Amino acid sequence: MSTAMDAERTQPHRRCPVCRATEPFAADSPVWPPNWRCPECGHTVSASDGIPMFAPALADTLSGMDPKFFDDLASVEATYFWFVVRNALIVGLINKYFPEARRFLEVGCGNGAVLQAVAKSRNWERLVGTELHPSGLIHARKRLPSAEFAQMDARDIPAVNAFDLTGAFDVIEHIADDTGVLSQMREATRSGGGIIISVPQHPWLWSRADVAASHERRYRRGELEAKVQCRGFEVIFSSSYTALLLPVMAANRWRIRYDEAKDELSEFRLNRYINRLFTAILSVEIRATLAGLSWPAGGSRIVVARAV
Repeated sequence: MSTAMDAERTQPHRRCPVCRATEPFAADSPVWPPNWRCPECGHTVSASDGIPMFAPALADTLSGMDPKFFDDLASVEATYFWFVVRNALIVGLINKYFPEARRFLEVGCGNGAVLQAVAKSRNWERLVGTELHPSGLIHARKRLPSAEFAQMDARDIPAVNAFDLTGAFDVIEHIADDTGVLSQMREATRSGGGIIISVPQHPWLWSRADVAASHERRYRRGELEAKVQCRGFEVIFSSSYTALLLPVMAANRWRIRYDEAKDELSEFRLNRYINRLFTAILSVEIRATLAGLSWPAGGSRIVVARAV
């Protein structure tokens, strides 16, 4: 009986967003099938173009990131130094700390740029991307037609013990209740699995760019680690990144802090030679980080933790 109960507790479940009842599902079935119906209360999750819609009232609203940016970001994510090097860091940390993970959930996957990089790193049994805004999922599904996608509020992830690894990359700073998101990610992650979170760092770097991106905060050093630990995770690695370019970033942020004439996407319009230089500099930084060096300061923070 004990063995059966333990198996039930560790088996992956999907959860009804209305009555909170859970239902186990098989490894070869989708986490959230289109038009899934709760066996307890009968609630049916609607689908749009085959994508389950768990929070349709919030779809493509100004909640979180402004959805108008998805088209613009899709055009620069493949080459802009910040995205390219961040992807290399994320994939490197996944390979270093979670080499056995085979089921991955990205919360707030946006256009799917990170999920695409993760997909190329190994043979995954399950890759799932969730996003509040369907306008981002349009791009993500084009990049990864074999992955699963769902529209939902990150504060209510309808899954329990479903993933070996969950990630949120520059997502939770958009959400007032960031600890609520971390709690939901813990429920979705099996014990012994892991989490990787990246966020913008240092409140003194706050500028119009943060306002334009609908950020709620930039994190103080140690703040994210404390929140992760309070939600059932053990931190196993933490570091700043974009550390070597922090002086350049700080100068630029101070320059645009009160410049009303600057548009929100001006940071992404970079001379290609400077972009290559910045990519080369940060590639050196990332190699040192993956070798175990933890940088004390930088424009962003990344935390790796294990679910306990």
